[in-house]
Amino acid sequence: MSVSTKRPPGLLFIFLTLLIDLLGLGLIIPVMPEMVGRLVHGMGGTAQAYGVLISLYATMQFLFAPLLGGLSDAYGRRPVLLLSALGTAASMVAVLYAPSLGWLYAARALSGATSANITAANAYIADISTPQTRARNFGVVGAAFGLGFVAGPALGGLLGSVDLRLPFIAAAALALLSFVYGLWVLPESHPGSYTHLRAHETRSK
Repeated sequence: MSVSTKRPPGLLFIFLTLLIDLLGLGLIIPVMPEMVGRLVHGMGGTAQAYGVLISLYATMQFLFAPLLGGLSDAYGRRPVLLLSALGTAASMVAVLYAPSLGWLYAARALSGATSANITAANAYIADISTPQTRARNFGVVGAAFGLGFVAGPALGGLLGSVDLRLPFIAAAALALLSFVYGLWVLPESHPGSYTHLRAHETRSK
């Protein structure tokens, strides 16, 4: 029995979304220590502040992953994925113009929260997959992770050598591009329990 090679319309968006998230994370790794150093004004504590940033990002991702997963069940995958892309773009712009260390902490917290969309992305792939295409479709996640982790830091170092701000501009532009692309092409794979309830109430009136 042959398996269709036709790709679901949302699969490319999921790949691009995850790739952009990981590229955005990798892009800023080479330049973030220097940015932190500028904000602490050479008073020491750069390593400590950088450690807090990494921990804060991971903590917010850990806390928001189940929340975004629940929201995608209730309201659908599409709005969660699109808002996450928009939030990632906003967080990169906030990092770019951070006037203080506290502002930078807040921006990275937002970035960590919106990067937790991996839960909704995995759920989307599960929604659009058949038993025959499930392994292949989930391979997209692995491909995005691998490419993002490899290309992100290398590209970030290259851009950062030209201008410290370029990695953040590139990450924000990629996330915004993902949002616009998804706005036009991403179909909903799971309307959500809340959407179903509202539709049922409307029909009952």
